[in-house]
Amino acid sequence: IDDISKEAQKIRIRVEKRRLKKLVTSVRGIDSKKEMKEIAKELKRKLACGGTVKDDEIELQGDHKRRVKEFLMELGYKEEQIDA
Repeated sequence: IDDISKEAQKIRIRVEKRRLKKLVTSVRGIDSKKEMKEIAKELKRKLACGGTVKDDEIELQGDHKRRVKEFLMELGYKEEQIDA
C-alpha cells in the first residue's frame, strides 16, 4: 500500500467495556479492506488474542491500545495520525 494513502488516514484506537466486563480494543480509520484484514490477522498473532474485522473496524479481545499503536507505527503509520 502506498505511503500517500497511509498519511491521509486518521486512525482511532479505543478500548470499550462490553458485556460481562470484557474489554475490546477497536481500531478504526484504516481505509483499505484488504489491508485491514491483513493488519487484523497480524495483530491477533502478535498479541495472542482473538478478534474480527467488521463494519470498517478491527476488534481485538482485551486491552491492547498501547501495543496496537506501536505495531501500526512499525507498519509506517505516523504517530500524529493515530489517536489512541
